[in-house]
Amino acid sequence: MAKVIFGAWDGKVIDNRTRPIFEIEDQPEFSDFDEFNAGNPIKAFFGGHGFFVFEKKVNLLDALLQYMERVAKESCGKCTPCRVGTQIIRHKLEDLVNRKADAEALDEIAVIAEHVRDTSLCGLGQTATVALLEVLAHFREELVAELSTPAPVRQRCVTYVTAPCIEACPSKVDVPKYIDYIKDGKFTHSLGVILQKYPMAATCGRVCVRFCEMACRRTQVDEAVGIKVLKRFVADHEEGVINQWFSAYTPDEPKDPNLKVAVVGTGPAGISAAYHLLLKGYRVDIFEGKSIPGGMAATGIPEYRLPKAVLAKEVSIIETLGGRIFYNQKLGRDFTLDDLSQRCYAAVFLGIGTHKGKMMEVAYEDPELEGYDFGVDFLLRINHDYIDRGIPMSLGQKMVVVGGGNVAMDCARSALRMGVNEVHLVYRRSRKEMPADHEEIEAAMEEGVVFHFLTNPTKIIVKDGKIEGIEAVKMSLGEPDETGRSKVMPIVDSEFIIKTNHIIPAIGQQVELGFVNPRDGLELNPWGTIRVNPSSLMTTRKGVFAGGDCVTGPATLVQAMAQGEKVARNIDDYLTLGRVRFQPNERMSQLVADVQPMISKGINIPVKHEYRVKIKELDPVIRKKIFEEVAKPISVEEAYAEAQRCMRCYRVYSVITEQ
Repeated sequence: MAKVIFGAWDGKVIDNRTRPIFEIEDQPEFSDFDEFNAGNPIKAFFGGHGFFVFEKKVNLLDALLQYMERVAKESCGKCTPCRVGTQIIRHKLEDLVNRKADAEALDEIAVIAEHVRDTSLCGLGQTATVALLEVLAHFREELVAELSTPAPVRQRCVTYVTAPCIEACPSKVDVPKYIDYIKDGKFTHSLGVILQKYPMAATCGRVCVRFCEMACRRTQVDEAVGIKVLKRFVADHEEGVINQWFSAYTPDEPKDPNLKVAVVGTGPAGISAAYHLLLKGYRVDIFEGKSIPGGMAATGIPEYRLPKAVLAKEVSIIETLGGRIFYNQKLGRDFTLDDLSQRCYAAVFLGIGTHKGKMMEVAYEDPELEGYDFGVDFLLRINHDYIDRGIPMSLGQKMVVVGGGNVAMDCARSALRMGVNEVHLVYRRSRKEMPADHEEIEAAMEEGVVFHFLTNPTKIIVKDGKIEGIEAVKMSLGEPDETGRSKVMPIVDSEFIIKTNHIIPAIGQQVELGFVNPRDGLELNPWGTIRVNPSSLMTTRKGVFAGGDCVTGPATLVQAMAQGEKVARNIDDYLTLGRVRFQPNERMSQLVADVQPMISKGINIPVKHEYRVKIKELDPVIRKKIFEEVAKPISVEEAYAEAQRCMRCYRVYSVITEQ
């Protein structure tokens, strides 16, 4: 566990300089700060709220110079204090490090640093000089003492620029950057920032669960910036240019044509992996078990949320880049991992989704019952049979959906569109604890879905082999369990029956493991997912990688795409270096997460209240009868206005390491 010699964070000063190292108390929050990577100690850490020094021999002047060099480089230049002030500070620190200035320069630096902090217009400038000011306020004598020694050799320093929204995004999309481009009217540039991370920009702009917005600091003022809607705006506005770009794309260094990679599954993880491998110059073949691409994005998300034409256009980027997709080719049925080895694929990525529903484990439950459908199967039937092929479906007049996630909402809202008059949704916890996107919950309520919160099914009522209803019991919330969620307990004698001929369990999905052959050498976790090395994502079979739902369990589209990008990078390392490299940015992200609990301060300067753009939607009375996309695009003027709400909350972090 790293021991803080001295430092200051959010105004709290730590000073152990006069104490022997063995007398300094261990602090749990620094348990991950011993090493940056194996055998490489962390000597100091700097950020937008302060700094910590873990080794007495750190040269503070050099560390501050390297930090401010990155700050000056990242300044957008739109306000004078940050644009000019950070450059002046950088030059003055450089003079001090090179012993071309004396201690009086520290006073000049302090005045400029305060001005930058207090008058800059965005988060970068407001936090850029905090660590420097903390050193000057509490440990100036350390800097003065360094000036009496010879000029130092530059220390090993790793810098990292991020923002709360970037850190919350599994794909680490540079959100402030693509919003900056929207402010400037450079919509193509904005889309380019997103495409650096994944090809499914328009898809993600419609169905992303918005981890970034949950972390948005604008919520401390009024409402989060509409990050998702801005992503959809640039993707829709620039849709005509994407395939043109990639049709002319050629990698700088095409790989050996013998280094072919096989990707199994065209879900978000598989598409993302194939995309990044193709951009790196690999030949990529994708094997899809169904007749259409997209995985759960295609079969599990209704047309009113994600038009299939939008998804198909983004999947087509893979073929534009030269990738090949083979349909109706299912692993374990049509080919095996050994077959792929014999076809000379140098590496394989398994991006298999969780397409198998979970049972409720209640009395008289039988998936073979007429009127019983797992949520994922129900949505697949609607998308594939009814919408794509026009095959009529008879669902009855009353339906019960069990579950509280987005799949449950999709099932309930789709049932209304299929003509079911009365749809009931049963969830065993309260609305507050419902995992579904709050926008999906509100939309379902507006469309007339009847919600039964704190209600749990106990048995299915069956007569003559047919479903006649479902018995449920009322629940009460108890004390939090080890995960922090409140326990739920049945209320005695509160059972009641909902009459229905159709029940949809939508309580989760799992991987269909029929493709796993004992001879393949793949090991599984106890919970039925593929075991991988968490750093490399390689399975227990050499050269075979896995990611997405088949590793994490059911997750979101953006989480799956992030795994696809990571595995593409690791496959590239494996095929070119024979090992997976250490990623400094991933390590910096871990350290940034570690210091978040220590941050207490919120908004630094007054921000004008400007509520987010209101998305136009089809009227609930109309939309619940059709599968037309509910949310409408915003205008260029609305996009400009929404982009202006971004406070550009960039933060610069740095670590001084041994090597």
